[in-house]
Amino acid sequence: MSILTGSDILVTGGTGSFGKTFIRYALDNLDPRRIIVFSRDELKQWEVRQLFGDDARLRFFIGDIRDKDRLDRAMHKVDYVVHAAALKQVDTAEYNPWEFVKTNVIGSQNVIESSIDTGVKKVVALSTDKASSPINLYGATKLTADKLFVTGNHYAASYDTRFSVVRYGNVIGSRGSIIPKFKALHAEGKSLPITDLRCTRFLITLPQAVRFVIDSFEQMQGGELYVPRIPSVKITDLAQAIAPGASLHDVGLRPGEKLHEEMISPEEGRRALAIGERYVLQPDLATWGYTPPADGIPVRAGFHYTSDNNDQWYSVEDITKVLESDV
Repeated sequence: MSILTGSDILVTGGTGSFGKTFIRYALDNLDPRRIIVFSRDELKQWEVRQLFGDDARLRFFIGDIRDKDRLDRAMHKVDYVVHAAALKQVDTAEYNPWEFVKTNVIGSQNVIESSIDTGVKKVVALSTDKASSPINLYGATKLTADKLFVTGNHYAASYDTRFSVVRYGNVIGSRGSIIPKFKALHAEGKSLPITDLRCTRFLITLPQAVRFVIDSFEQMQGGELYVPRIPSVKITDLAQAIAPGASLHDVGLRPGEKLHEEMISPEEGRRALAIGERYVLQPDLATWGYTPPADGIPVRAGFHYTSDNNDQWYSVEDITKVLESDV
């Protein structure tokens, strides 16, 4: 039985791809007392209501994480929070930097403060591989948010609330996925645009991401940043799995885009432990009483985790099977 079973759970950004998959899993497996879907788009909330029907365990709050008063109201008697709300488009961030700061940074701090003020037990915040050694504004705002959530445990030291972060790579089947675009281009007999034919990426499915978050609630003391051990993929193999036999053309890296993604930098690697199929980055300073996990194994000296130095890889056949499954 999960600690989330029978609890009151709030999901910020709950109408997104992760949120909908999390809600489905929680309703089917965790028997929550309430799931509060907190988001700012009434149309998407209506669509989610159609998706899940009239399940009495679902509550819908229109609100923006930029508005702390609304968060305070939504978190009343909430036990656990999954923080998935964020602005995420790399190129949009470069043109609208302050909007990303207001949502990803200030909004995250609002989530932290509301969680403490309303007595939430645990919060898991979703991060991204772009937050490790960031080279674009989106990644910089997410790195800032990561650090806010880890250090939020200092503010909560005399309270019951604890915060942790999960960081993972590209999600197969998420909103805005390249899969439908590539399939459409292939059907029209067109060549597929690849940012750089040498690119590699980490890949995770939505169900894997949901289970990783739930397991993190179980394991966390507060202050950890969890990273899953997941396969990498060559971008050319991904394209061939989506559109077999398609021709590819190199369009070059976009501004703020990396050739290979990183989930643990060399500097972060000094704080990393391996635990089963995950890594945990321990907090630098833990005034709230953090104890290193007994089953954690220190990683090798100089360890860093990038999509091109991974020991797990998807082949074209592997990706094809994943795409054919219910991801």
